[in-house]
Amino acid sequence: MNFETIIVFITAPSSEVADEIAEVLLEGKLAACVNVIPGVRSIYTWKGKREVDQEVLMVVKSRAVLFEDKLVPAVQKAHPYDVPEIIALPVVLGSQSYLEWVQSETSHD
Repeated sequence: MNFETIIVFITAPSSEVADEIAEVLLEGKLAACVNVIPGVRSIYTWKGKREVDQEVLMVVKSRAVLFEDKLVPAVQKAHPYDVPEIIALPVVLGSQSYLEWVQSETSHD
């Protein structure tokens, strides 16, 4: 099993914002790949009020060691939301060549 590689979900208000965040993550070598999926309908409670918004979902391939100290602060700085969704799941299984590629394309500081 490989828990070093993670998948991070981030929602954004538009493809343009998602592209900007993706660029920050890729330039900083905090992600190997970012998929931007349009057409997400989000229903949630914010400050006691039910909200319904159209968003895009970012699916980010990264490494667990980068998440807390580097990836999260970079997203928070670039994101327009007060409390952006930034959640990570471990990759339990994956093709060895893909997992090695994710490792090679992300920061090793």
